[in-house]
Amino acid sequence: MLRTIAALLLGAMLLTAPIAHAAEKVCAVVALHGKWSNPRDIALFADRLAPLCDYKSLEMPWSKRRDYDAPYPAALQDIQQQVAAFRAQGYRRVVLAGHSFGANAALAYMAEIGDADAIVLLAPGHSPRLMYERGASREAVDQARELVAAGKGSESLSVLDLNSGDRKRSIRMRADVLLSYFDPQGLGNMQVTAPRIRKPVPILWVVGDMDPLSRLGPQYAFQRAPAHPASKYVSVSADHINTPEASVAEVIAWIEALP
Repeated sequence: MLRTIAALLLGAMLLTAPIAHAAEKVCAVVALHGKWSNPRDIALFADRLAPLCDYKSLEMPWSKRRDYDAPYPAALQDIQQQVAAFRAQGYRRVVLAGHSFGANAALAYMAEIGDADAIVLLAPGHSPRLMYERGASREAVDQARELVAAGKGSESLSVLDLNSGDRKRSIRMRADVLLSYFDPQGLGNMQVTAPRIRKPVPILWVVGDMDPLSRLGPQYAFQRAPAHPASKYVSVSADHINTPEASVAEVIAWIEALP
């Protein structure tokens, strides 16, 4: 009889221990840096969210070091692996938090894969449609489209990349990679990906009042996303680069208030 009771107690402990451990891990953030940046930059923001959330800062293909060395879908798969890793570690809520191009990627991720619980978009950037319409990327995109259609996506060509409105760089990459990021109606177009988000999740969209894209307002893409009662569009006093630092308190309060 005593052995039976002991066995039952041990079994109960083994069953409840993982649940209690998971309950301690409330929030994890996948932190995504901006264009030509690096994981350390967004980590400075994510570190300010402690002890509310743990985080992992990823180096994405649009970092300054990598210079678009992998196509957009491959970048989304990297994010998916980290989301899955956090789930396996027992975190109850996984949040994507991205700055500039990282915010663009968070939207694309939710449209293509959609398994995060909330997204924080800080000064969302990268606008391939605007770049194409203004002629900055038109020639390269048209050429890349022709090469991909002809089965020559591995051939390289250069594109003029724009960042924060006034910074420019000519970057050479594979035609198929170029098209994945700079197609005016592709994954980089937030007006396209926002309404395709797979499930309504809380979205915090933060824009600096000195950011060139701030004039587009919430109707640009925020209001195109599936509605959620916890979603919020916020303007802070900052330019494009400094929006993450200016929004820390707002982000913490928003995450704490999530249902």
